[in-house]
Amino acid sequence: MKLNILLGLQWGDEGKGKIVDYLAPQYDIVARFQGGPNAGHTLEFDGIKHVLHQIPSGIFRKDIVNIIGNGVVLDVVILKKEIEALNRLNMDPKANLFISKKAHLILPTHRLLDAAYEKAKGEKKIGSTLKGIGPAYEDKVARVGLRAGDILAPDFEKKYQAQVERHIGILNYLKFDYDLVEVEHEFFKAVEFIRSYSMIDAEFTINNALQSGKTALAEGAQGSLLDVDFGSYPFVTSSNTTAAGVCSGLGVAPSRIGEVFGIFKAYCTRVGSGPFPTELEDETGEKLRKNGNEFGSTTGRPRRCGWLDLPALKYTVMLNGVTQLFMMKADVLNDFEEIKVCTDYILEDGTVTDQIPFDLGAQKITPRYETFKGWNQDLSDVHDFDGLPSRLVDYVRFIEERLKTPINIISTGPDRRQTIIRQPVVA
Repeated sequence: MKLNILLGLQWGDEGKGKIVDYLAPQYDIVARFQGGPNAGHTLEFDGIKHVLHQIPSGIFRKDIVNIIGNGVVLDVVILKKEIEALNRLNMDPKANLFISKKAHLILPTHRLLDAAYEKAKGEKKIGSTLKGIGPAYEDKVARVGLRAGDILAPDFEKKYQAQVERHIGILNYLKFDYDLVEVEHEFFKAVEFIRSYSMIDAEFTINNALQSGKTALAEGAQGSLLDVDFGSYPFVTSSNTTAAGVCSGLGVAPSRIGEVFGIFKAYCTRVGSGPFPTELEDETGEKLRKNGNEFGSTTGRPRRCGWLDLPALKYTVMLNGVTQLFMMKADVLNDFEEIKVCTDYILEDGTVTDQIPFDLGAQKITPRYETFKGWNQDLSDVHDFDGLPSRLVDYVRFIEERLKTPINIISTGPDRRQTIIRQPVVA
């Protein structure tokens, strides 16, 4: 069998959690391949809202194996809290949650370093979530990090102390005030808690499952425009959020990749600093924020909002080799008289292009828009594509034509049932 991929095509927050939960019954395995607790995947069903930060979104289905892959950086304190939240829902994920021994750990001092680095940048800060993600990946690349499998070793505390002493040297150099006592106590309680969960060589588990005919879905975190190599650098995350990251983040060969499902909102949002060509800093942007409840599921920060950016979307469709598109939050645009779509960029020298420039954040970019009439209709009672307003259908078909990729799912609300399947999505 092939491994399918589901990932975001914008700056994150596209609605991946809902779609993974919706597709999950078709899969035997759902696996996270990168990122950390800076990502929040929101699922809503039976009138209850659930936010997962590190646990794969297939966890609500008891017969699905959920794997935290080696490409993830793991905060055991947050993972413990996530599991306890599931326990309060009378769920015990111990039987179907597995952690790669090769996933790197986020230590308490990584969070302190994250805050210290951000403070030192001053006005040039990148808008980090201060979860310790960047410093943990730095240690991974520097070949000094601790991994999940290390917590099973008898000398784990000795290894931990060696790391902490190195981090403290940096914090003292940066003259950053900190208090480790309380956070360390919480960290070691979480380590003890997580020791009872299954640590596995996930690359063997996934490949053996595919070889035996089982189905698997790789679940991305953040969005493609935050990829450390291809995103709006330096305002990016510290991992590869594109399809290429699946191979190194789970240990599967490129030849194992099947369908690539790309998720995007019917408009754009972004959290934190960085370029955003179609951002609306006016009443329209505020209306998008209010209608879409655009506040970070991890940080609670208000998201920046703007119109759909086709040059950016075309770029990420290309990078990921997207085979099917899923459009989220169409309902947020229900009461707009006019809806705009950016089709091209006008650069400072007057050049018109549909390609993202290298220095996206260093020059003034003027979006060139195509305007559509809004559909002005509630979508709550629409359950199939043929029942959608004709103006929304026109909007969908325009995007498909520009991206040369079919839009097979349209989400009309946060609940599982508010999902219109245009073409069946088969694992």
